[in-house]
Amino acid sequence: MIFFKSVRHLYLTKYNFAAEKSLLATLRKKTGYTFANCKKALEMHNNNITDAEVWLKQQAQALGWSKATKLEGRQATQGLVGVAVDDNSGVLVEVNCETDFVSRNKEFHDMVQETTISCLNYVKNHQKSPSQLNTKIFLDSEQLKQLKTPDGKILADRLALMIGTVGENAILKRAMCLKVGNGVYLTGYAHPSGTTIDNIQLGRLGGLLAYKVLEKNETTIEVARGICQHIVGMRPTKLGCITDKPNVNKEEETCLIHQEYLLDDTLTVNDVLNLHNIEIVDFKRFECGESAKAVGDQPLEYVETCQ
Repeated sequence: MIFFKSVRHLYLTKYNFAAEKSLLATLRKKTGYTFANCKKALEMHNNNITDAEVWLKQQAQALGWSKATKLEGRQATQGLVGVAVDDNSGVLVEVNCETDFVSRNKEFHDMVQETTISCLNYVKNHQKSPSQLNTKIFLDSEQLKQLKTPDGKILADRLALMIGTVGENAILKRAMCLKVGNGVYLTGYAHPSGTTIDNIQLGRLGGLLAYKVLEKNETTIEVARGICQHIVGMRPTKLGCITDKPNVNKEEETCLIHQEYLLDDTLTVNDVLNLHNIEIVDFKRFECGESAKAVGDQPLEYVETCQ
């Protein structure tokens, strides 16, 4: 009898240990926090994984605000640009961190994704202009912090939570939002390409292109995307007009329509536009870490366009 009691006790001990270990692994995977912190959270909440997760996030939030205050001012020029287009709305977002290592971190990717979604939701719900008009909205760091996330929180809180997790400074630097009217289309591109989360492209460079086309089809959509890729790669500073004189040195050309087309250097961008009956309404390019000033809301009709 004593022998069987001992075996039964051993069995239950192993079972409980395995169950606790499974809870610990699950909580660690869900939150990304250390095993020591996850173990403490489970012990404090009698192995209730839901309560433990809430407590961990509260602690990380508080720690994040503390770290954000301590780390504020430290240089953050690494990071990512997020690009997203949904129907007649599109956004470019830049989020910075201190190191390239953190810029590859899943927590940081999630932060860029959530910021991009929040900006996209903001511009989609923006009713400042009638539907037939085009609007361009610039958001600075402080404005970005106040945007609501899909779960109803503000981005400032989400940023603090991430800082508490990754342990280095991070900045919601800027965003540009486009909302276009009837007959105007949007396309976006990020480089290096390959990282896409829920239709949000991530890269160190990003671009948005607003354009008109005589006939929208698969070919013209692909050509417009190619022009956006060209903008990201060749850094034009203005659209230009046909009356502008091309630069003698082709490699120093900054006028978009006179640049040699990135995907076919036998053509200029203007040649490509004419071949496919495409008219550029506006474009914008973000490069992670570059100096830039926000200029506030500006209707697209006031930017230089190619007639």
